[in-house]
Amino acid sequence: MSKEKDPKEDIEKLKGECEEYLNGWKRAKADLANFKKDELKRLEELAGFANESIIRDLLSILDSFDLALRAMEKSGEVEKGVYLMQNQLEDLLRRRGLEKMDIQDGQLFDPSVHEAAMTTDGPEEKDGLVAEELERGYILNGKVIRPAKVKVYKYLEK
Repeated sequence: MSKEKDPKEDIEKLKGECEEYLNGWKRAKADLANFKKDELKRLEELAGFANESIIRDLLSILDSFDLALRAMEKSGEVEKGVYLMQNQLEDLLRRRGLEKMDIQDGQLFDPSVHEAAMTTDGPEEKDGLVAEELERGYILNGKVIRPAKVKVYKYLEK
């Protein structure tokens, strides 16, 4: 007595294999789409920080502009062209993701954005607060690339 294969069993087996292959293909397709999305995000982040070193170098030029303008303002009138050049440089850097930190006298010292360059005597209620901004800080694409150098109040008991 020979046992013949039932064609329905073969069809069901093939349907199961087909479903398994189809699900594997769908998973692989979803994995590829996720990989592409993650890789695009990583490349965008990389591009955002690729110019960080040149932007850091340009910060010294911005500092020089600030110093020169302060000196010129003290000694007399400043040519509009000097302000224009400074604004053009700042605008170019802003378009590349650079932001100036807004440091206010009296705000709480925060080591993640401030660098204490010096301290000054102050009353107890001002202990740990920013007394003065000495050098501007900058953020590039959400990352602090140069903390603001500040003078901090320090209470000394007498």
